[in-house]
Amino acid sequence: MKKGLLVLSLALAGAPALGADLLQVYRDAVGYDAQFASAKSAWEAGQEKLPQGRAGLLPVISASANTTWNELDFSRRVPGTANTDASYNTNGYQLTLTQPLFRWQNYEQYGQSKLAVAQADALFSQAKQDLILRVSQAYFEVLLAQANLETSQMQKTAIGEQLEAAKRNFEVGTATIVDTHEAQSRYDIATSQELGAQNELEIKRQALRLITGKVFENLARLRREVELLRPQPDNMTQWVESAESGSPLVAAQQAALEIADKEINKQRAGHLPTLDLVATRGRSSATGTLAQGVPLPGSDTHASTVGLQLNLPIFSGGAVMSRDREAVALRDKARADLDNTRRSAALNARQAYLGVTSGLAQVKALRQALVSSQSSLDSNKLGYEVGVRINIDVLNAQQQLALTRRDLAKSVFDTLIAQLRLKSAAGSLSEDDIQAVNALLEK
Repeated sequence: MKKGLLVLSLALAGAPALGADLLQVYRDAVGYDAQFASAKSAWEAGQEKLPQGRAGLLPVISASANTTWNELDFSRRVPGTANTDASYNTNGYQLTLTQPLFRWQNYEQYGQSKLAVAQADALFSQAKQDLILRVSQAYFEVLLAQANLETSQMQKTAIGEQLEAAKRNFEVGTATIVDTHEAQSRYDIATSQELGAQNELEIKRQALRLITGKVFENLARLRREVELLRPQPDNMTQWVESAESGSPLVAAQQAALEIADKEINKQRAGHLPTLDLVATRGRSSATGTLAQGVPLPGSDTHASTVGLQLNLPIFSGGAVMSRDREAVALRDKARADLDNTRRSAALNARQAYLGVTSGLAQVKALRQALVSSQSSLDSNKLGYEVGVRINIDVLNAQQQLALTRRDLAKSVFDTLIAQLRLKSAAGSLSEDDIQAVNALLEK
């Protein structure tokens, strides 16, 4: 047997037919999970920041049109003069093109838009990794609940056999009623634990349903012999460094800091002049009549203009300086948030690395403990039969074996999750890791 091969000795009596495996469950979750769908929509919205930022550098074209009816009524006239009352209609339209030539705030906003897209990409990458972790956690919690239920059922069966033996021995006079009462007490406790395990299994199945939209009665289980390897590289410092530089959350917060830096420049641009190229093309016409129905001479004018428009801000009530101070404070906040995110990523990497290494050691120790617990139970059963052990010794040995089985199963699942968390902390968790874990399941 190669070094590092760990035997998962879970009692799986009467295992049901195989169902979905981890990879299938994950793909179901990709298409159903509401939290992931929300993250995807947020990412799609974030991609629109780039064309919005670019728009500030491109020309703006607008059109306007008008029509007006005019009534002129001269109520006071100089005697002897002609009636000059008139009614006429004026019409016009105008096309305007404005091309920014120098608007520094628009250039800064364009830079912010590119960073916003990078930030959205990083957050969506984190959402993908979170989905892998949530699916794997929910999947293994179902498997663990199944293992606990089966262990409870096996323990109940074993205690039931011991209870029957105690009753027979009491009837023939080789044991006291105390043995029967002790076995009955343990049997009642085992029955209660079995009911609790059944309830816990249903809860875990519903938790998996929340992510996938399906209830899986049967899930592919871990093979009885699984090889759990140490982290590669097997160096905590390297994982911490990878987390500090490669975590998607760190990348997102780094983009937020750079956005805050550009926001300062953007607000300070409020003191700078702006220069635009403005071109217009328009038409204005008028038609109507005088008071006696005499036609009013019409007009039809076309006009085109091209020019430069310079705006120089002088005073805005202190708003620009206030926004500048606000942007500086928000930049300092973003820098502090980045430091905190890096430290949290490093802590997560350390915890996950220690979770893997200690988990491997626990699995190895519990595997030996399982063998010892089984030997202890066999010895106590034999001793009880020959009269050198009492009933409570057998019951205690059975309980110890059941606890060891549960602890071993939990340690294996916790170690697998810790391996995934370690890769997530470093920002390298992907579907390939799901496939690697899936290869450890029964086929």
